Amino acid sequence: MESPRDLLRRRHRLLGPNTPTFYREPVHIVRGRGEWLWDRDGNRYLDCYNNVPHVGHCHPRVVAAIAEQAARLNTHTRYLHADILDYVERLTERFADPLASAMLVCSGSEANDVALRMARATTGRTGIIATDNTYHGNTDLISQLGSRTTPIGGYAPWVRHVPSPMGTRTADGEITADESSLFADFVQSAIGSLEEDGHGIAALIVCPYFANEGFPSLEKGFLDETAARVRKAGGLVIADEVQPGFGRLGSDFWGHQRLGFQPDIVTLGKPMANGHPVAGVVTSQEIMAEFRNAIPYFNTFGGNPVAVSAAAATLDVLDREGLVPRAQETGRYALDRLRAIEASHGAIRAARGAGLFLGAELVDAQGAPDRVLAGLLPDAMKRNGVLLNVTGRHRNILKIRPPMSIDKSGIDILCDTLMRVLDELT
Repeated sequence: MESPRDLLRRRHRLLGPNTPTFYREPVHIVRGRGEWLWDRDGNRYLDCYNNVPHVGHCHPRVVAAIAEQAARLNTHTRYLHADILDYVERLTERFADPLASAMLVCSGSEANDVALRMARATTGRTGIIATDNTYHGNTDLISQLGSRTTPIGGYAPWVRHVPSPMGTRTADGEITADESSLFADFVQSAIGSLEEDGHGIAALIVCPYFANEGFPSLEKGFLDETAARVRKAGGLVIADEVQPGFGRLGSDFWGHQRLGFQPDIVTLGKPMANGHPVAGVVTSQEIMAEFRNAIPYFNTFGGNPVAVSAAAATLDVLDREGLVPRAQETGRYALDRLRAIEASHGAIRAARGAGLFLGAELVDAQGAPDRVLAGLLPDAMKRNGVLLNVTGRHRNILKIRPPMSIDKSGIDILCDTLMRVLDELT
């Protein structure tokens, strides 16, 4: 059996340099079940990061749905099949009117790419606004919105970045003004700049949980003023639900419901079919028609029979096992435990989150972001059998997103291990 070092060498040779892996010493995972993963040596890891297997790794109902449909039929999407229509009906029932149409694709990147093109087709404008610490995917169009690396050739002239809500705070963490109005003012300024340059605004795209920005605690209605200004200028509002969607936040099925605003377009991805490659764009029948009539778009594999079966089975599991209300209950327990660690350990502060999307800031003795500790902690947790990672502007915010199947005993393992590792590293 090849060693991890040998696999890394082959990976470099066959897949190219800088192919991303988690951890300084990547783990060689060979099996998963529920919230647990096993490596090739039989070591078990509690998965507290991977939101792709939404209802648990290798859930038997989802696996059976994939296998049964693959044994019956799998082909491209230019034939008629009823399953996609049945699924879209079930999916759109979970949205408020007028979000009643959907297009299925293969990845969140594709979904966001299509959403931006929809906005442009509908508005006749080209300008896009995103936050300055975001990630929405890696197509050529979507890469223009990312903040971690500058696109080749620089940012396009039709892109504007605005400070994310966490970016409107002082270095001491104090709010400099009403964040809702301040964020709306930043967006208004970006709208004006796009109009001056002749682009106009097609869309504002945000993750309604501001996940990569560090998921700040925001009040319901935070985006109301911003959305009103975007629409007054003729633009649309896109909610990227790839991370917070499908009940992860516990209180609501969608992140935009929790924040209390109605998007014009919603994009879906990773957890939609428990890891099987399917994603989606949900919008009104009017916007869908504008796009379909303007662009003869098709997707060979998006919404194929096997993908739809996996997605439908994922909804079945969420409902039958009561995983959304369970996420709220388990999440409250987890947040209480994180806040207890915060109260007893100076290395973390501002524990926060909703449902099973949680975290806390790693800070030094002066309360500043501790990038050194943040760089060490994920690997130390991995060595102790728990997988998690960090996010945020300074890459110092713990990011905890376990499969929805995790229970309180799993949370205890996570928090007991976190406390022990913090003691070891500080």
